[in-house]
Amino acid sequence: MNTDKTPVFDSCSSVFSEPSGDREGAVEERHVAPSIDAPLEAATDLVQIAAPRPRLPEWARKPRTHHESLHRLKSGLRQRNLHTVCESARCPNIHECFHRSAATFMILGSRCTRGCGFCSVPKLNPRRQDTHLDPAEPANVARMAAEMGLRYVVITSVNRDDLEDGGSHHFAETVREVRRALPEARVEVLTPDFCGDLDAVARVLDAGPHVFNHNMETVPRLYGRVRPQADYRQSLGVLRFARTHAPAAVLTKSGFMVGLGETADEVHSLLGDLRQAGADVATIGQYLQPTRRNLPVAEYVALEQFESYRAYGMALGFKMVFSGPLVRSSYMADAVSEQAQRDPC
Repeated sequence: MNTDKTPVFDSCSSVFSEPSGDREGAVEERHVAPSIDAPLEAATDLVQIAAPRPRLPEWARKPRTHHESLHRLKSGLRQRNLHTVCESARCPNIHECFHRSAATFMILGSRCTRGCGFCSVPKLNPRRQDTHLDPAEPANVARMAAEMGLRYVVITSVNRDDLEDGGSHHFAETVREVRRALPEARVEVLTPDFCGDLDAVARVLDAGPHVFNHNMETVPRLYGRVRPQADYRQSLGVLRFARTHAPAAVLTKSGFMVGLGETADEVHSLLGDLRQAGADVATIGQYLQPTRRNLPVAEYVALEQFESYRAYGMALGFKMVFSGPLVRSSYMADAVSEQAQRDPC
């Protein structure tokens, strides 16, 4: 049972809600007390209250580890009071990415004002916790990126619905600092929806990122459980605005998860909506439950289905569709961007 009673900030408003005490979809097991005359096997029977969880596939069981690289990069980040979504969201690719000196900087603090069902990033209660932004963060991100020798820098953020501008000025300043420090590097941003404030979206775009990413996360039917404080059409509107506001050379991108209970037809519809909104790149990955407090996995999607989704998306006209179990929106972002920029054969 979830015993965390920290209120969750309701996005785009000043309303707080208490989290539910029961985890949705939890499997509860209890032993059946046998009678004296019951056969021995009855003593070990279990009563299954809910359907069994799908078994973890082999590809998700034995990730390659690089503890030395992980520790070294984490130490540098902590020295500058910096955070990565790789750590906060418990990304399964963290060892691989940190080993090759790749990381996605997470700015605007380490806590989020929203309570998405899939996400393990700690939650922010503005009434109880410090909400001030670190004024040194933009420059520190640039210094860390330069120290790492990055040629491709990915910057994302938590949602900060408690701030009037959603943190967009701070986000834009971080992009500018990185571009000044690393003028030859490409910069990708993965932004929140800013509660639909298109001026905030424009502010980040005007700072000059090379790739603008905003994730849809799931199909519209599942938003109530997966992204309860977000709006499907609003997120599409953010992407549509980015495509019309940004220069043509800027790539627009969006990612989503499968394995949350969606159907193949719903995935096809989502890909179609993204293309209509002008998205150039789509990323599709398997949802993995980061903690017991998050939504359970409904299905481990077959590898053939990921390839089918990729082929369907490419047929719609995407410049690149990166689809696979361990794909995340910022995973191999440099290679995805490079592939998307190539002229089609």
